[in-house]
Amino acid sequence: MDAALFARLDGGGSPRRPLAASLGGRGNRARSRLGGAPVGRAPLAQQEQQPSGVARRFVRMLPALMILAGVAFDVATPSRYTAAPMFAAAPLIAAPFFSWLTTLWTGIAATLAVALLHVYKDMLDEPMAYTELATVITVSGLALLINRVIRRGSERLASARVIAETAQRAVLPTPAEEIGGLRIAARYEAALADAFIGGDLFAVQDTPHGVRLVVGDVRGKGLGAVEAVAVAIGAFREAAEQESSLEGVTGRLERALTRETHRRETLDAAEAFTTAVLAEIPRGGGVLRLVNRGHPAPLLLYADGGLVSLEPAEYALPLSMGELGVRPDRAEEYPLPPGATLLLYTDGLSEARNARGEFYDPVLRLRGRIFPGPGELLDELLDDVRRHTGGGSTDDMALLAVVRAPERPPPAGAGPTGPAGGPAGGPAALWP
Repeated sequence: MDAALFARLDGGGSPRRPLAASLGGRGNRARSRLGGAPVGRAPLAQQEQQPSGVARRFVRMLPALMILAGVAFDVATPSRYTAAPMFAAAPLIAAPFFSWLTTLWTGIAATLAVALLHVYKDMLDEPMAYTELATVITVSGLALLINRVIRRGSERLASARVIAETAQRAVLPTPAEEIGGLRIAARYEAALADAFIGGDLFAVQDTPHGVRLVVGDVRGKGLGAVEAVAVAIGAFREAAEQESSLEGVTGRLERALTRETHRRETLDAAEAFTTAVLAEIPRGGGVLRLVNRGHPAPLLLYADGGLVSLEPAEYALPLSMGELGVRPDRAEEYPLPPGATLLLYTDGLSEARNARGEFYDPVLRLRGRIFPGPGELLDELLDDVRRHTGGGSTDDMALLAVVRAPERPPPAGAGPTGPAGGPAGGPAALWP
């Protein structure tokens, strides 16, 4: 635990930096781009590795270009010079990028080109001609073997991706678009290429106490982080139904994650923690309650483009660190006016850096902007992060947006007590 953490707990330090930035080195480790990785699009790092359209076209043309360049070289130079390396390279280039059949035809084309050039230059009686031909044939055979190995690896990787995606949907199911009268959207980005799930989490639950939400970030990566995510979400869903207060839900999460830490009994587990922000929107939707356990502060976007960061009055330790003497949780209340959007996110958003090392600032980027709905907000936000970072990120990112329905004006001709003398406004439709 470093000094920055205690400075935050004592009320010092900059209010702009989340508490998670001072714990376990998450915010200090070096960093080099929504869904669904569920909940949306391909992971940012995976998108970064995909070649551009120009690069793809060049790669597709390269085997043919190598053969043509070899033909031109052999025709333009004396017999003592050879372009055999160019012909041999053509099937090797084709092997990792094309099908087995295309690689075969590339090898055949390279072999025929060498043979025809030897006929053209009247070299059939020279040993070097047969050596060059044997070299191209041998390399073509090796290219076919390489192609087969790569294809089998790709098939296994595709199978692993399906399994990972299925596991993710089980652990982090995409929430419904409308829950308890609120519009919901979620996005998840696993930063590692070909990974669909990491240490970030979100969940939405419609309960007798209102709609309850959680967004969190488990320290670490890999299976250990996935196990902690599953424990946290399972504990949250059970507690959200049973506990009458948001503080009670937080306490259940604390105990569940502490048990998981003790169960694992490893050095990494001993240093494990989970930052999280829990939210509750009671029936009627006019009030928002938050408990923040060391997580980046949620943002509240108003219908007119205004924005406020919901910084907690007191910063608290993350979950599963109760042995250090956490203060009792206290939910803080905020008004949630009609048309307002609550945005919860993990530090993969606020700590995304550009080439100059500058952090992405969602407050600055979103202030004054109006979005048609939560899905459009998250999509535009992730596109903006991609532009900011240049397409690369090394941290997971979970985003959750909740919109309260705007109030509809009363129908024309309706009096203050409503069209039938009942309560003013009546049960207005949720969405236009």
